[in-house]
Amino acid sequence: MQYHLNGYTSGDPHVAQAIAAHDPAQMPAQVDVLIIGCGPAGLTLAAQMAQFPDISVAIADQKDGPLQVGQADGISCRSIEMFNTFGFAEDVLREGYWVNETAFWKPDPDQPAHITRTQKIDDVEPGLSEFPHVILNQARVHDFYLRCMANGARRLQPHYGRTLNSLTVGDGTHPVTARFQGPNGPETVQARYVVGCDGARSTVRRQIGRRLEGAAANQAWGVMDVLALTDFPDVRLKSVIQSAEAGSVLIIPREGGYMVRMYIELDKLGADERAAGRNITIEQLIAAAGRILHPYTLDVKDVAWWSVYDIGQRLCDRFEDDSGHIFIAGDACHTHSPKAGQGMNVSMGDTFNLGWKLAAVLRGQSDASLLRTYSDERQQVAQDLIDFDRDFARIFSAPPQPGNAAQASMLQEAFIKAGRFTAGMGVQYRPSMICSAGTHQALAAGLPVGQRFHSAPVVRLGDARPMELGHVIQADGRWRLFAFAGANDTGAAGGALHRLCTWAQDAVQAWGDGDADAVIDLRAVMPQRHRDLDLMQMPSILRPAKGRFGLIDYEKVFCADPAHDIFDMRGIDRSAGCVVIVRPDQYVADVLPMGDTDALAAFFDGVFVARA
Repeated sequence: MQYHLNGYTSGDPHVAQAIAAHDPAQMPAQVDVLIIGCGPAGLTLAAQMAQFPDISVAIADQKDGPLQVGQADGISCRSIEMFNTFGFAEDVLREGYWVNETAFWKPDPDQPAHITRTQKIDDVEPGLSEFPHVILNQARVHDFYLRCMANGARRLQPHYGRTLNSLTVGDGTHPVTARFQGPNGPETVQARYVVGCDGARSTVRRQIGRRLEGAAANQAWGVMDVLALTDFPDVRLKSVIQSAEAGSVLIIPREGGYMVRMYIELDKLGADERAAGRNITIEQLIAAAGRILHPYTLDVKDVAWWSVYDIGQRLCDRFEDDSGHIFIAGDACHTHSPKAGQGMNVSMGDTFNLGWKLAAVLRGQSDASLLRTYSDERQQVAQDLIDFDRDFARIFSAPPQPGNAAQASMLQEAFIKAGRFTAGMGVQYRPSMICSAGTHQALAAGLPVGQRFHSAPVVRLGDARPMELGHVIQADGRWRLFAFAGANDTGAAGGALHRLCTWAQDAVQAWGDGDADAVIDLRAVMPQRHRDLDLMQMPSILRPAKGRFGLIDYEKVFCADPAHDIFDMRGIDRSAGCVVIVRPDQYVADVLPMGDTDALAAFFDGVFVARA
């Protein structure tokens, strides 16, 4: 984190200088972005928008205050990577339960009424991410987002107790009119854009005429967070348990060392039946869990939260209205079972995708056509999730067949194969104006175009600090250019890196204003060891003068870590090098030869509106 650029200031560097007072008791008459819903999707978007002092935002929710007990708890590796761009990944890692292993239990062949452990596997394949899979109460994730919002220059806070009555689209600079019933009567807000993050019963979705289409799986499940005494040996491991006749249970240890969550399979539902109609009690859930765990005992001492639900997979065909001014995200446009732990994660991914695009359009950097890529990209992600979730839930609920070795290993294989997907790494964006076809993918085979930028260790040249390269990406709306220099290229005049930097010196300014890296952040990664290079000999754009004092930024150049060489780890052509374009949401947009500045210019000409 860099600060003190424009003068020394004391206090927490995460808190931006306030430029406006925010009154959560009174909704503003006009805003650039109006967010409906304070769930994970809405708060992710609000935290992203709070990074831009020049964009006005309001977020409203019909609840009376912040979430106290969360329903979602699984946080994928990919989501932790995203949290790192907001600056609170370390908070989540410090508080959360780390899911390192998964244990599988089946009926004992010799005593089918008993269960026995059959296997333990790594929960996440080695090297998939520098971050683990974590379990943490959804309410705590909300707390961290609320902190980000409050620390922004506009001191953004939610407007609670607001029920959305209607949305209409007209003309003018703020074409969307939202009417609410607030604590003190009706309120009206005009907005340039509205984003509905208001859940599966979304009012915004109904207002724009979209529908969730799909079907239920006619399978009821119960879930409970409990403090319990048990002799089950894997209660502090993620455990998948299938009994011979009593059903299945998924155990998810919770943060804090004592609480545990249990997903408990209940009876099949009728064709038109819903779980809520069964009037299932918590006592019935506890008894069902006890039967599945036999011969182990379960003595529940306290229940923190519980619910009963039925599995369904439903999806909207588009995540926007016809005007292009109203969007929906999260459960408002896709629903699925919680087995794979992807509901909250995919919802946050929706608005992390949308946020930087809204900012680019509102700040005049990009044309409004950029916003159409949101629905194109995220609707496919949701469809892939639903397809996966349907198969995953079916395999999980299949009763074990004693003596059937193939069927006995099916669930373990499903977990192993699904590991990349459940870690949040299954997203593959298709070619578009912000994602190429990957013609030159061979130059960086381990950084696939359309997938998230896979970080690796490097050493920062200016101060010899070992770090993860991906951690330079922050939720600030900027694009990144990572220039991987070829062998023997030291950045000196005449080399490919120097020629790229000479071109970028003027070209980058053509797509933005302000500091040299206000819109596109160029960084170099050198194949040499850091003690063999001189930062002051690097091209000037890699030592840019910034801020009102013209201070030098010494954090633009990195070197390969001898113990974990990024060129080898990510399959980067060591002889020729390459340029990797990374979007503000951490996804690789293209891989290009170091000298192909025409292709670089063409790509960004398609993204940005040129400035005078």
